[in-house]
Amino acid sequence: MSASDEIDPTAVPSGPGCLECESAGGWWLHLRRCAGCGHIGCCDSSPSQHASGHWRATGHRYVRSSEPGEAWFWDYRDQDFADGPPLADPQHRPLSQAVPGPADRVPSDWRQHLH
Repeated sequence: MSASDEIDPTAVPSGPGCLECESAGGWWLHLRRCAGCGHIGCCDSSPSQHASGHWRATGHRYVRSSEPGEAWFWDYRDQDFADGPPLADPQHRPLSQAVPGPADRVPSDWRQHLH
């Protein structure tokens, strides 16, 4: 099965931030977009690592960065970069969104919580 069989270029992002962090009141460092369904999760450096958790729960192995200026894909199964098609807009998190974010939920010692 090729990456193109597992990537849905029409799937829109689930929102502007990590779906699980938003519902739990958490925060993230960077965002990743599931290339299979559009789920937005936080990166593996973030405290909760929801993007890779989504992969383990669903088997959706490809993500794309949801950071401005980045369009790379990652394959969780092979632990390597991958190629993929253009995805549906929006292409990244809102430019006004803080990193880490959201700003009002990031603790002052946030660097101590990164992986």
